[in-house]
Amino acid sequence: MSALILVAGILAGVFILIRKIVSGKRCKSKVQLHGKTVIVTGSNTGIGRETAVDLARRGARVILACRSKVRAAGALAIIKRESRSNNVAFMELNLASQKSVRSFAETFLKTEKRLDILINNAGVYMQGTTEEGLGLMFGVNHIGHFLLTNLLLDRLKECGPSRVVTVSSVCHDYGKLDFNLLSAHKEFGKGNSFMDVFRIYSNSKLCNVLFTHELAKRLQGTQVTCYSLHPGAINSELARSYPVLKQVLKVIGALFFKDVESGAQTTLYCALQEGIEGLSGQYFSNCGLKNVRAMAKDDAVAKKLWEVSEVFCGLS
Repeated sequence: MSALILVAGILAGVFILIRKIVSGKRCKSKVQLHGKTVIVTGSNTGIGRETAVDLARRGARVILACRSKVRAAGALAIIKRESRSNNVAFMELNLASQKSVRSFAETFLKTEKRLDILINNAGVYMQGTTEEGLGLMFGVNHIGHFLLTNLLLDRLKECGPSRVVTVSSVCHDYGKLDFNLLSAHKEFGKGNSFMDVFRIYSNSKLCNVLFTHELAKRLQGTQVTCYSLHPGAINSELARSYPVLKQVLKVIGALFFKDVESGAQTTLYCALQEGIEGLSGQYFSNCGLKNVRAMAKDDAVAKKLWEVSEVFCGLS
């Protein structure tokens, strides 16, 4: 019996140690946001909701930009309760529809006087097409946020110093942008196998990093800064469209993945940390600056992606 107790104690200690390491660093900023307004896309669940809770707790007016009214209603109640703030509101945003993105931006600009932080958090990991016929992951993870950011840039500039934070992924390391493929299929990839889907997702996350790289160049001389980030491996609902994968990740994630609160920390760091203004356009992970490979900071590729994105959005 004593041996079993000893083994159980050792296993429990190992579990606690692994969880502590996996949880990573925390955002230590004490910045308060009274009088500030923040938009968080995809904030009805996962790290988006945790991000919204923290920002509301700091006094910000938080706009939950979500696709599902039903899910957002539940999230709204949770965020208000956990943050003890009633200064939280829902505005419908479907990133798979450019019409919806434009409608959201128009409504926001008419009804809200400020925008201090835009957090492009929403993301999908599934095949499909947007309302405009783009590949779903390219269309939602990149194009939807590209259009939203551009439509709100003037307000961000007016309210500077302000920030744009875009949630990418370490998966961007496996991305490669083939513009001929994009031209032919309206997506940076094709196929439905597990690896095909993973590559297409990785390509969309590379777009996030390159978008931020180019955006920083275009924002020089303004008081708007921007950052992309890897939140960590998260026990969230990103794989909800793949039931088997979701169950596998649930088992593995109990030990090796961050919970959503820990997963929100680098987003919060990029949104709040003082002294990183000079690092605009850079990529962060575990609440710190991280180097990226040459493709993810290629000026020519970033510029071409921006120009192609303008065409897809009708901004050119």
